[in-house]
Amino acid sequence: MAVRLDQAASDFEARFTALLATKRETAEDVEATVRGIIADIRRTGDEALLRYTREFDRLTIAADRLAVSAAEFAAAEGSVRDEARAALAVAHDRIEAFHRRQLPRDDRYSDALGVELGQRWTAIESVGLYVPGGTAAYPSSVLMNAVPARVAGVERIVMVSPAPDGRLNPLVLVAARLAGVDEVYRIGGAQAIAAMAYGTETIRPVDVIVGPGNAYVSIAKRQVAQAGLVGVPSAFAGPSEVVVIADDTAPADFAAIDVIVQAEHGPDGLAWLVTWSEEAADRITDTISRLTAEAPRRAEIEANFARGGYCVLVDGPEQAMAVANLVAPEHLELMTTDPERLLPLVRNAGAVFCGPYAPASVGDYIAGPSHVLPTNGSARFSGALRVDAFCKHIHVVSLDQPALSKVGPHVAALAEAEGLAAHAQSIRLRERS
Repeated sequence: MAVRLDQAASDFEARFTALLATKRETAEDVEATVRGIIADIRRTGDEALLRYTREFDRLTIAADRLAVSAAEFAAAEGSVRDEARAALAVAHDRIEAFHRRQLPRDDRYSDALGVELGQRWTAIESVGLYVPGGTAAYPSSVLMNAVPARVAGVERIVMVSPAPDGRLNPLVLVAARLAGVDEVYRIGGAQAIAAMAYGTETIRPVDVIVGPGNAYVSIAKRQVAQAGLVGVPSAFAGPSEVVVIADDTAPADFAAIDVIVQAEHGPDGLAWLVTWSEEAADRITDTISRLTAEAPRRAEIEANFARGGYCVLVDGPEQAMAVANLVAPEHLELMTTDPERLLPLVRNAGAVFCGPYAPASVGDYIAGPSHVLPTNGSARFSGALRVDAFCKHIHVVSLDQPALSKVGPHVAALAEAEGLAAHAQSIRLRERS
């Protein structure tokens, strides 16, 4: 691990606060770059989209080739190995089953004054989902975004994913077809977010955008949401994060590999080990060094550790949980003797994994809950992607004359107090009818 912090040190609090602030800062140049890309897409549509695809993804392509064709889907189906296809099917079914339990219900009731109240819900009409590409393929992200949307009843699902050589990973396309994605475009980055938000000559705009991505993608989602034309869940689904809380009973190789797992995604994430045992800290960090040296994605892991890898030695379990809540990580692993005892202390986390046999990687692929989770501290005010993200709740209010006669005077009194005479008159007119 790159940095070790000891709670017993006199400068612990200052160093801890400083490193959290550093990780959560958004570079002004990134904000400005994204703002410029979005403005270009709004102004010139496909022309800007193709230019940025050529510049950032090193892909020169015509507008009529942005969409993945039926023939490409068919070719992908024929090139995927049976065991991978079977694993996708199992993951799909588990994700669907979990999210069906989240479906909201219409509700109507009459209160003591005879006013009938309730709510109904309807699905968002169109959704865009971002699937990262580049150094790795993420068919799991296709399922984790698209399946909850389908469960909610979304009519049109659009997927974008960068394809530097023009070809998307076949397993990503198979996952898209399995999940019911309607349109797939080989574009990525902030320009893809802008295209889905504002539309171009080739891509019709969507109503909501979901999916994880790098800092440019996440900031682009925030900026288009601020414009008010598209919805974006409040969670900042950015670079991967994990906090592993371990005690003396945690197997060193289990804890070490789980710190490495999220660092494997590359730079700008967080990979923390938190423990109250100096012996465990030494064992696990030594194992992290050994496993990192052997890892196929060693460069990505080391790049992440250099900026976001920490080992924190605290006074006890309660202090470990306090550190975790301040970090508000995407993934939190409780690798302790009694993780259920610590679970009630969790206030800020995207997902919690309890015990040595519940690695976050199970949640990344097949557990069932969506792996699209809040990062960059946004777990303090938001949660995992759910069916709710694809639904609108509509209030229903119904009164007959007797009910209005009971509540109407109060409405009129409040309206007059606020100086809104027409509001009050809407009640008075009905009282005389």
